[in-house]
Amino acid sequence: MRPVRLPDPMTLAFALAGGVLLAYTTLALLVIALPEIGSLHHLVTVAMETEVIESLLLTFAAGFITVGILFLLGTPLAYLLAREEFTLKRTVEGLVDLPLVLPHTVAGLMVYLLFMARGPLGAPFAEIGIFFEDAFLGIVAAMVFVSTPYYVGAVREGFHRVPLHLENVARTLGATRFQAFTAVALPLARGHLVSGALMAWGRAVGEFAAVVMIAYFPMVISTLIYQRFSTGGLAESRSVAFIMVLVSFLIFLIVRRVAGGAGRVHDRP
Repeated sequence: MRPVRLPDPMTLAFALAGGVLLAYTTLALLVIALPEIGSLHHLVTVAMETEVIESLLLTFAAGFITVGILFLLGTPLAYLLAREEFTLKRTVEGLVDLPLVLPHTVAGLMVYLLFMARGPLGAPFAEIGIFFEDAFLGIVAAMVFVSTPYYVGAVREGFHRVPLHLENVARTLGATRFQAFTAVALPLARGHLVSGALMAWGRAVGEFAAVVMIAYFPMVISTLIYQRFSTGGLAESRSVAFIMVLVSFLIFLIVRRVAGGAGRVHDRP
């Protein structure tokens, strides 16, 4: 028989430390899941409510549109931050990361002041009949603001990991800089793009304070949960919260499975 190889002391200590955090997350999940699993009929009834379905669809749609906007605007910014040195670069990086340190209510107030009907951006749109207050566009605006650092940070790290000489080789073979970007840098950073998109989407659909400051209606799922907790307590809010956890978790699993090992393979220098 082979002798049993015991983990070294540091591995055991690190496993214990990590286990505490995992236990905390698991317990938080169980405390909301177990009562709902025990009453599946009630859970299904709540899940079929029109208000819940509409709120989930609204939330996820706004989250996916947020990710689309970040892909179009955040990917070029992340590439420049990874590849270029320019004046005020640190200031730009600070502005990108600013939403990370702001209280969510402050972030919501900033977005509201910007996009309200009398705001610097809201007023011109209001003149042509486009409004952000209590509107889908306001929800997306708030989600983009709070999600930007998660997407740009992850994608910037991905571009950092792509060797610059690979793009230079493509250019010596006749590719333009943009062609080298789309054919070399973008595919090789794909894993970080997926990770950044997941983090940004998760941050967006989980946002409450920033969204509710500009758009209480229509209700995203976090606002609906808060409204039901305020009016009906745990009995009214827990089922909706568990449905949100379950659906979000399934989406994360599906996306990660589809992405496969792309990040581990392509992001190696």
